[in-house]
Amino acid sequence: MTLPWKQLLLLSIIDCLADCLDSGSYHGPKWRMEPGDLFIPVDSIEEEATLTCDAKGMPPPQYRWSLNGTLINLSLDRRRRLSGGNLIISSLDRYQDVGMYQCMAFNTVGAILSRRASLLFAYLDHFKVHTRSAVSVREGQGVVLLCGTPTSSGDLTYAWVFNEYPYFVQQDNRRFVSQQTGNLYIAKVEPSDVGNYTCVVMNSITKGKVQSSPTSLILRTDGKTQLTAMM
Repeated sequence: MTLPWKQLLLLSIIDCLADCLDSGSYHGPKWRMEPGDLFIPVDSIEEEATLTCDAKGMPPPQYRWSLNGTLINLSLDRRRRLSGGNLIISSLDRYQDVGMYQCMAFNTVGAILSRRASLLFAYLDHFKVHTRSAVSVREGQGVVLLCGTPTSSGDLTYAWVFNEYPYFVQQDNRRFVSQQTGNLYIAKVEPSDVGNYTCVVMNSITKGKVQSSPTSLILRTDGKTQLTAMM
């Protein structure tokens, strides 16, 4: 039976009480280093990931780790092992290894829990392949071209190509690329803005880059204005 994390901590402290009576100069663990969040590129899942955990104490601390609140049984786990207090995970699995990790350091005097650290996998899927509808707008009015970011995990940056690579849209007082949504905003459209626009998305973790199908921007003069490009 797997004991809950907090119950295991309590039992560890109780088991140490007799030894604590003769502790003398002994003292409980104190953190030197706690685990930090990790983002692992999906295409590097054959590599190892290391979650750091280091504490000082007298006697020297021992360590246990939990994943999503459940104790990791290292004696039965061939992919996970300890090096000092560090947890090393090999042959990474994006489904089994993702989650929140926590380290416990303990000795005969006491025990401490680290901060929770997340292990996530970064990826960037491709755009759906389809023809995007042209966007028409009257000269002098504003328009928003939607990027329609594909499914992803990790920090993203956005840019737009105008007509053909490597001519990127230069941001100024009329043109703005949102780094939250990827959408391109153009104020007071001019004839020189007419052309094809392609959204480019880059993942700073995986270094991957994908681009959308082009969206055509055209001028219209019949008094009706379409303001946004549909995904």
